[in-house]
Amino acid sequence: MSVLDLAPVVPVVVIEDASDAVPLARALVAGGLPAIEVTLRTPAALDAVRAIAREVPEAVVGTGTVVTPEQVTASVAAGARFLVSPGWTDVLLEAMRASGVPFLPGVSTVSEVVALLERGVREMKFFPAQAAGGTAYLKSLAGPLPQARFCPTGGIGAANAPEYLSLPNVGCVGGTWMLPADATTARDWARVEELARAAAGLRDLRDAGGTCR
Repeated sequence: MSVLDLAPVVPVVVIEDASDAVPLARALVAGGLPAIEVTLRTPAALDAVRAIAREVPEAVVGTGTVVTPEQVTASVAAGARFLVSPGWTDVLLEAMRASGVPFLPGVSTVSEVVALLERGVREMKFFPAQAAGGTAYLKSLAGPLPQARFCPTGGIGAANAPEYLSLPNVGCVGGTWMLPADATTARDWARVEELARAAAGLRDLRDAGGTCR
């Protein structure tokens, strides 16, 4: 499984209350976004992953903000089907590789990309995307490093996602714009589904970009 090919957008989800996990995941999946990244930023995160893995089988749930080998182990035990990190070290990379599930280590420099390619990793998270140079930076990488594919995350919304998805080395983007705070606080899952459907509609733009395989 390549996480980059599941959907044009991977929702980056911060869950404060694990009881929200299942209805939120169902809304995202119904809207056409099956890959869901639950960030390990709250005490409820792993319980949320367990609930989604158990009750929403059509979702492909993973964890984000993975920064230690212990979090890798806990994530997989909870049912995570992919892992995303904001950066990487050799220790963290080996733990993710040994987990047996797909992973996206974070990069923001050319040297980091080259180092991962040396280690046989071709799919990566580009973070923080906007602050690290945005689409102009990714365009400049496509020529010398066409074998690297990215999921840019950080500062990406509905307005600029199409520009990222049109790049040949971008498989998908990560974002939160389909999860506005007022909708999630009110548990307005119908609105989340509607926004997810609009984000899923960006698939045509991604496919037209000639994404590297």
